[in-house]
Amino acid sequence: MSEFQSLKNHFLIAMPSLQDPNFVRSVTLLCEHNEEGAMGIVVNHPTEVTTSELLDHLEIKISPDFNERPVLAGGPVQTDRGFVIHRNDKHWQSSLEVSKDIIITTSQDILKAFPHDDTLSDAFIALGYAGWGPGQLENELAENAWLSTPASADILFKTKVSERWNKATALLGIDISQLSFEAGHA
Repeated sequence: MSEFQSLKNHFLIAMPSLQDPNFVRSVTLLCEHNEEGAMGIVVNHPTEVTTSELLDHLEIKISPDFNERPVLAGGPVQTDRGFVIHRNDKHWQSSLEVSKDIIITTSQDILKAFPHDDTLSDAFIALGYAGWGPGQLENELAENAWLSTPASADILFKTKVSERWNKATALLGIDISQLSFEAGHA
């Protein structure tokens, strides 16, 4: 039996054959992965809601020059729960360090600072997350539903949402449009 290998701080890139509407053409940042399962946030599926609309709904004031960005659909689990994906190392009340350059925070203090803190200028919000039970992600990987590659802060914070799927696959040195929709088995 092989030793477990965590894919925390990796991107899961949906293969073209994966047609689940929550994950079609998705890039998912794996925030946790261990023997008990995995948790990730889809980082390239925008919702119809903007960040300023979400903050307004939470009664958090924004300035007129606020850097607008979309709120992302982070996954089908707990879609009312928000995650701020950012890179600054301030100590927020509830944060998970995915890597030294990628941090996920779920506390209200970061939302209140969001419109005023310049260190959050490239941060974004996702609602919901994706979850896998024990062995489920490994089975999906074996069935060729996903590609994986180490996560890139540049793709998260410097790449347009609409370009993240292609840019993430380019990290693997492949052109995703050249992949077949059929799974092969030897």
